[in-house]
Parts: sequence; C-alpha cells; structure tokens
Amino acid sequence: MTLTPEIRWIDTPEALDAACAEVAQAEVIALDTEFFREKTFHPVPALIQFSAGGLAWLVDPLAVECTESFRRLLGEGPLKLLHASSEDLEVLAHWAGVTVAPLVDTQVAQALLGEDAAMGYQRLVQHWTGETLPKDETRSDWLKRPLSDSQRLYAALDVVFLLEVWKHQREALERQGRREWLEADCRELLAQALRSDAADEQWFRRHRQLWRLSPRQIEAYRLLTTWREGEARRRNLPRGWLFSDRVLYGIAERMPENRYQLAEVEEVKPSQVKRDGDTLLALVKRAQQCEEAELPPAHPSPLGADYKRRMKALKRVVNERAETLGLAPEVLMRRRDLEAMIAADLAAEPLPLPQGWRGECLSVPLAQALDEVKAE
Repeated sequence: MTLTPEIRWIDTPEALDAACAEVAQAEVIALDTEFFREKTFHPVPALIQFSAGGLAWLVDPLAVECTESFRRLLGEGPLKLLHASSEDLEVLAHWAGVTVAPLVDTQVAQALLGEDAAMGYQRLVQHWTGETLPKDETRSDWLKRPLSDSQRLYAALDVVFLLEVWKHQREALERQGRREWLEADCRELLAQALRSDAADEQWFRRHRQLWRLSPRQIEAYRLLTTWREGEARRRNLPRGWLFSDRVLYGIAERMPENRYQLAEVEEVKPSQVKRDGDTLLALVKRAQQCEEAELPPAHPSPLGADYKRRMKALKRVVNERAETLGLAPEVLMRRRDLEAMIAADLAAEPLPLPQGWRGECLSVPLAQALDEVKAE
C-alpha cells in the first residue's frame, strides 16, 4: 500500500452525501476521528475520517453537520472498522446521533489473537503490513484551520491501512475459530458506549478502595458520583473540573453535616462549597437517612486471608486457561470481575460468572476453584 493516498476534503453536505453514495455498496469501511475534550465533558469533533479502500475522505465537522446519508452509513450497512474505538464511538454518537454498527475494533481483534491487549495503531500496521507510519502529528491541534498537508496525510493514514490489517486479522481469527468471540466483544463495546442513568449509578464501583467504607459511606459515594456524572454532562465540563473521584470519596469518608465540615475535607475548594455545597450535603444526608435494608453491601477487605485464598485460586484458573488459549489473562477476565465473584462468594450470594465464550471457557473451573477453597 502507498503512504501517500488520495485524499478528499469534505466541508459541505453535498460532498458528504456524494462520498456516502460512493461507498454505500462497500462491504467494509474504516473509520476514525480526531477530537478535543480537555475543557468539556463531551468530545468536540475536529475531524471524521473514513475509507473504503484506496482513497480517504476527511470530513470537517466544524463546517458541515452530519447528513442523513452519513447517519445511515454509520448505523447500518457496511461493517465499520475502528481501532481502540471507545472514544471514537462517543464522538460519532455525539456528532451524528447514532450508534456505529456493525462494528469491529481492530485492537480487540488483535488481543483475541494473543497479541498485546492494547496494541497501538502504528504498531498494528507495522505488524501486519511492515509499513512504518509517521507519528509527528499525534498531538496536533486538530481544531486549527486550515489543516496542514502533514495533518491531512496523518489523518488519512489512520484509516487507509485498517482495511489491510483487518483482512489479515479476519483470516487469523477464522483459522483459530475466534471470529464469533470478536463479534460478541464488539457488541459489548457498543452496549457500553450507550451511556445512561444506569451507567452513572454504577460509576462508584470503579473505586478500588470501597472496602474501606461502611455501607452508609458507600451509599453516600454512590449518590455523589451519580450526581457528579449527570452534572458534568449537563454543564459540559470535565468531571474532574467539577469534583474528582478522590474528593467525592473524601466527602463520603467524612460524611459532613454542614458547610464548615465540608470545607475541612481535603482538596475541597471554597468556590466548590459556595457553588455546590448545599447539594453535596443534601446527598450525604440522604445516605445518612437511608434504611439499613436499602444500603449497598459492605465490600470485603482484600487484605483478609479468606479473600486472598480465593483470589489466588481464581487467578490460577484464569492464568492457566489464558496460557492454553494463548491470550493475555486480562483479556480473558478482568480483575474487577474476579473481585465481584469473591465478594459474592463471601456473602453467600449467587456468583456473577462470566457469560458467552468466556463463560464456556471459565465458568465451571472458576466455580470449582471456589468450592475447593471453601472445602479446605
């Protein structure tokens, strides 16, 4: 393939619709985006790139709104290829108002082939094609206009090689019988991309120190992070600009009853107390008044002997199975999921065993490993 592809710039609805007509019958389309989000919650689209082979189209979202033809192209029809797609999916959903489907994430595909679970695009292209792509525009200002020739080339190369990469990946996945695994994982990616109130309410689970909090403090942290997610989206501010996880965790630890106590929490600024203090205190009060039966369960300490024995047994199962399959252990099962299984087992609750192809590989040996620990 050439490192100097033909590039077409799109800054009118008519040009975008014409490009959509040219690729409408393609089986596969490569997609990528450039965006800016340092000062906002929602990403600011700066460039949309796509290619069906040969040439690359660069769409200027600062000049043209998404058309109905492009929405149809994104939401149905050809298979769409993206690499490390989570933020790109957010950009396209925000700009076009649709979910990209059907989807293949080439980073996920590479992980299922037993390679680096987080392989970057340049390394991926070099691995499959032998070509070395330029990196000089990685941190470029993509909102600047006009874009330089170097920027346009860099952006075009982000999509034109994906088609060749996917051809090799697809053949390898089909040889190993893992094409259905990839399709299942990409469907899960799309499900995660659809943000909702339910997703906001689960943000608190990301914190690794919940085991240090009481159930009532955990409820306070849950309420605080749920509010913060909704407010950051509504105000279109980075969540850390509103309140970081660390600060909200500190508030949940202290459970302040008034503004003076709130101001004493580490890293809470006077301006934050003035702007949102009453709201934060009201959320803490809700947690204080919550009925015992409605509180979330306490999280087990990872320092306890029972916890450590279970983690060791589960990790052994995952590591052995991952080695057999030629996969990185974290591709097979995340530590967060192992922790959820241990918490359920210690609480004598049903185990949240993995589903789909991971469940076929792991559910039985994981359950057996926990039974063996309890029988010791």
